[in-house]
Formats: sequence, structure tokens, C-alpha cells
Amino acid sequence: MKKILLICFLGLTSLLQAQNDFDVILAAGVDDAERFANDYLAPGTNGLMYSMNNGWFNTADVKPFLGFEISVIGNGALIKDSHREFTMNVADYENITFSDGSASKMVATALGENDTPIDVVLTYDDPIFGDQTVEVTLPNGIGDASKFIPSAFIQAAVGLVKGTELKVRFVPEVTFDEVTTQLYGVGLQHEFTKWLPADKLLPVAISGLVAYTSLNGSYDFTASSGIEGENQRLENNTSTWLFQGIVSTKLPVINFYGALGYISGTSESDVLGTYRVTDGNLVTEDIVDPFSVSSEVGGVRATLGAKLKLAFFRFNADYTFAEFDSFSVGVNFGFR
Repeated sequence: MKKILLICFLGLTSLLQAQNDFDVILAAGVDDAERFANDYLAPGTNGLMYSMNNGWFNTADVKPFLGFEISVIGNGALIKDSHREFTMNVADYENITFSDGSASKMVATALGENDTPIDVVLTYDDPIFGDQTVEVTLPNGIGDASKFIPSAFIQAAVGLVKGTELKVRFVPEVTFDEVTTQLYGVGLQHEFTKWLPADKLLPVAISGLVAYTSLNGSYDFTASSGIEGENQRLENNTSTWLFQGIVSTKLPVINFYGALGYISGTSESDVLGTYRVTDGNLVTEDIVDPFSVSSEVGGVRATLGAKLKLAFFRFNADYTFAEFDSFSVGVNFGFR
């Protein structure tokens, strides 16, 4: 198992690289491998969706026409102990049992690590000898390598017509250790208090935000797989929608903001390539593009934050309460 730290915005890197030992589960059959992969990967991809949705706003007070702001934003979704393991019940599998005869056990997800090695017995179909068995060790994840799932990007915002602000975020295609990622997003924020005749005299601003974020990633693990084959890779497409109501103060130097909203997202991972599982006497026929797994998130989130103004620079930090609690920090530069 390749162990790496979560570095910069490449949160997806660890989630993709953590999976490169569960391919041996393919020996038990595609259906069993797909079921295991779903439970193994879901906490990681779900946490990533929460992480990459942070940082869309630092105030409810939108910019005037052609006012702009450029921000460098870093986010992190906190990993709880419950995200690091899942219950594996052998009754849900056709060809996998625990070596010690247990009916179920808590085993590591892509975010966790088994305290002691957990061995399972796989039953497979040998083309000559029929049903055979082999014992393998279940994969670990990233373990304690990180306490959170990071993301980071550059974001720009510009004021449009009265009370409306356009936001875009982008990370160009980056390759790191056989992992390639790219992120983009677009959002619209509209301030309702701009329509009031005395909005400049109000001590607070109220606005709404709708934002879409997409992350594409791929990991070529042919060289590190430990299983024979060609072009072995994992491709991931993750997309989210955020709907947010925001309120903030309108003070000269230090401001506070809060928000209540809803996140909805899907993540799809395709295990692609050719696999020939061999382990001593275990030999399978070629398995091509074996399966895809997916996960979804949806839920309410609440954010509290503060922003400090220093001339043309602004610094903000906030904390979001949700299924994956998360934090965001930003350095912002702009003119109003």
C-alpha cells in the first residue's frame, strides 16, 4: 500500500492512491469487488465533496458593477473516526469470508487503517480445478496520514448588474505522482438588500448563492498495482451543487458572516484497464474495465466566519457544520 500525505489541494491524490491494493479482491468476482469498493471509497469521495464546496463566500455584501476580488482559498473537511471504517458483513458477499470465521468486522475505508491485518478467504473459479480458495489481506487506507481532506484553488469574483456577483474558481490540470486532477466551478450571488431604498444605511446584508463545482481526476496505478495487466487506472468525476443563504455585517474593518444552506453532489469512480490476478496457484482470466462505483451526498450545512479588511487585502476564515465538518481560510485582493 502506497502511503502518502495529503498535499496542498490534491486531496483526491490520496483517495485514488489508497485504493491500489483492493484490486486483488477482483479474484472473488466483479460483484464482490464492486461492493467492497463502494464501501471502501465512499467516505473519501464524500468528504472531498464537502471540502471542495467551501470558500464560495466571505460576505453577503456583493460587489458593485465591475468591482472585483481575487482570492486564494484553502479548505479542509475533517475526518471523524466513523469515516475511517465500515462494517463488512460476509452475508453481503458471494465469495468472501473472514479467515477466522467471523460473520462481520469493522474494516478500514480509504481514510482509515486496520489496527491489525485482517485476512479474508476468497473463493474463485479455476479453469482447470474448479472452485479454489486463497487467503488475502484486506487493504488499508491513508490511516493517520491526515486529519482532514484538503482542497485549494484560485477564485475570482466580479460585480455585475445591481446586486449580482459572478464567481469562478479554477485549478488547472496538474499531475502529481501518477495522479492528474483538474477543478472548476461557477457561482452567482445576489444580494436582496440591494433592492431596499436605504440599503447603504443598513448594518447588515442578506444574499443568496447558487454554485456548481466539478473535479475530474485519474490515477494510473499500472506500475504499482502488484497485479498483472495493462492500462490499470481509476478515473473519478465529482460534481456538486451548493444553495446558500448568507447574512453578514457591514463594518469598516472586521465583519462577521453566517450562512445556512444545502449541498448536493455525486461522485463516480471507474476502475478501468486489464487485470490478471495471480497469487501462487490463483490465476484468473483477463478482467477488462471491471466496475464503477458511485456515492452521493445531500444535506444541510451551516457556516460561521469572520473577515478582516486591511487596505486592499482581506483575510477570512470560517467553519462549517455538516456531515463532514469543514473549515476554510482565504487571502483576498480586490477593489470595490
